[in-house]
Amino acid sequence: MIGNFGISVNDDTTNEYVFEVRAFWFIPVFFLVVSCNEKLIQEPENLIDRDTMVSLLTDLAIVSAGKSVNIGALKTHDVDPTGFVFEKYGVDSLQFVESDQYYASLPMEYEKIYSEVETRLEKRQKNYEALKKERDSLAREKKEKKKGDNVLKKTP
Repeated sequence: MIGNFGISVNDDTTNEYVFEVRAFWFIPVFFLVVSCNEKLIQEPENLIDRDTMVSLLTDLAIVSAGKSVNIGALKTHDVDPTGFVFEKYGVDSLQFVESDQYYASLPMEYEKIYSEVETRLEKRQKNYEALKKERDSLAREKKEKKKGDNVLKKTP
């Protein structure tokens, strides 16, 4: 009897059925494991190296955030931030797309790249927050000093 379905099967058929089910699951799992390690796209001739790609993606993320915050200033000064980033790293958009597609075809490597980008962005955010806190503290101190100077000037 198989499960609670009330179906009776003799031992020879049950073993054959179990083998077929195992074979059915083994084949897709095997191909899934093999395909994760297989290169689907050939490495482009002008591949951007991994470290440069991490830096470039980090800068593009910052530029993208900046564009959403202050697009008016960029338009006013006719600045193309994405083009600036590509120029900074000496790459063009086609080279970037081909390199990005290549790394995307290697899921484990792509995940590592984006994890590193995220780590760098978090580190930059913490640095920015520390600098902002220091700047605010200095401004508050300067304001208090100015108040104190004004009080001293007014008293004869």
